[in-house]
Amino acid sequence: MSKTIKTPGVYIKEVNAFPNSVQEVPTAIPAFIGYTSRTEYEGKSYLNRPVKVCSLMEFLTFFGYADQNATQHKPMYYVSELEKEAENGQSHYIQGKDYAIEPDPATIYYLYNSIQLFYQNGGGEAYIVSVGSYGKPSGKAKALGAPLENPNVKLSELLNGLSALQKEPEVTMYVVPEATLLNKVDNSTLMQTMLKQNMEVRTAVSILDVKGGEAPDPKLYTEDIESFRTAVGTNGLSYGAVYYPFLITTVTAENQVSYHNVNNGDLEFLTNFVSNSGSPNAQALQIINTLKNHPDEEEAQISSMLSSICLPYRQLMKIVVEKINTLPPSGAMAGVYTNVDNNSGVWKAPANVAVMSTSALTLNISESMQADLNVDALTGKSINAIRAFMGRGVLVWGARTLDGNSPDWRYINVRRTITMIEQSIKLAMKAYIFELNDANTWIAIKSMISSFLYNIWKQGALQGAKSDDAFSISVGLGSSITAEDIMNGTLRVIVKLAVVLPAEYIVISLEQQQQSS
Repeated sequence: MSKTIKTPGVYIKEVNAFPNSVQEVPTAIPAFIGYTSRTEYEGKSYLNRPVKVCSLMEFLTFFGYADQNATQHKPMYYVSELEKEAENGQSHYIQGKDYAIEPDPATIYYLYNSIQLFYQNGGGEAYIVSVGSYGKPSGKAKALGAPLENPNVKLSELLNGLSALQKEPEVTMYVVPEATLLNKVDNSTLMQTMLKQNMEVRTAVSILDVKGGEAPDPKLYTEDIESFRTAVGTNGLSYGAVYYPFLITTVTAENQVSYHNVNNGDLEFLTNFVSNSGSPNAQALQIINTLKNHPDEEEAQISSMLSSICLPYRQLMKIVVEKINTLPPSGAMAGVYTNVDNNSGVWKAPANVAVMSTSALTLNISESMQADLNVDALTGKSINAIRAFMGRGVLVWGARTLDGNSPDWRYINVRRTITMIEQSIKLAMKAYIFELNDANTWIAIKSMISSFLYNIWKQGALQGAKSDDAFSISVGLGSSITAEDIMNGTLRVIVKLAVVLPAEYIVISLEQQQQSS
């Protein structure tokens, strides 16, 4: 200033009292990729455009039907009588007869209900990438025992949505609930692409689901597990976590489902179903006949009346509601991650936590079953179990990445903590690009990073009785850079961390001793 002062007077110069600091980046911002009721809002297309929302209502504003009281997703199920009970619980016994109740796979989508599950488990801000609207129904049921695959769910469309996230560094989780609706080959390609992108952008992890988890065979479920481990590939495993099995949730209420979700609302089928149930209900048949002449009657009210007076109809609706409520766990886990991050910190393992709005699981996993899921000596691809415990509910009972054999990246909270620290320091270091590569800059950088790590150590992110035990920072000539590095314009910072690991196995040793006098 003295060089520019030419006039006598009093001049003020403001001096920064505080040095640059490292700010902790957000850790709980998932991106959901999938199909929505619509892809435009107020005349503007949001196809393959990440949209940030903060609530279910905001999601519906952009991607739901204009009438938000309307049913946002209408899956269709077809009921057919069987000559005998099908194997592995694939048939349903109603009033003395066996029925197959299978969906039209072209009407099955998971994104909307997964978003509901996300918010019911503590979700907050999230990005939505709509890759298209719902396709046309096929008009026929899935073959009994066949894999559930929606022909309207396209790999190319999901990949386009995934690619749109490359320019969104704020996103920390990728969630594609409808990935399991692809065929095996496409599902494999999608998962490997997700992990590859995670590895390249280094800001997000993928929460994956196991194909076949919606209706696992109690004896042959291991085939789905082995198929998943093969399909997920070998790259970027530390950036992925998978949960099993599917959840039986309560996000869709019984009053949201009616005869319109069965056999395409065919009233002739409904008449025959009620008539052939062993004890024909005259009152129910009268209501159905009235519907034939007045099809505009209030749907929910009529369905409620039929349920109250006709046991077979009530049993049928209960089965259909349970099938609609069977969802992949990835949406719920995104909510669990968010809840744990906000209440305890990203360094806390998102495990031993109840999964809300979940009444049961498609497969009850025992300790011996989980042993093979949690530790796979051959591939190291750990699969986190979700288990039901008597008196405690449905709990997340695993905290591993897919890189289960790695001592560095075995646990998902370690991977996400390191990612948070990396990105926080990276953003703060941009202020020093083109600064002098000298001792003053080195001291400022070390002080800035040390202050940041000291604060998160006090919060419990790093282990050690003293901060010196929790982390160390090396920056400067002779410690992290050489004279040649300075000549080349390179400034290198070495940070070593003692990250907190979860107590996955708690061993209590008991020993008897003699009574002493």
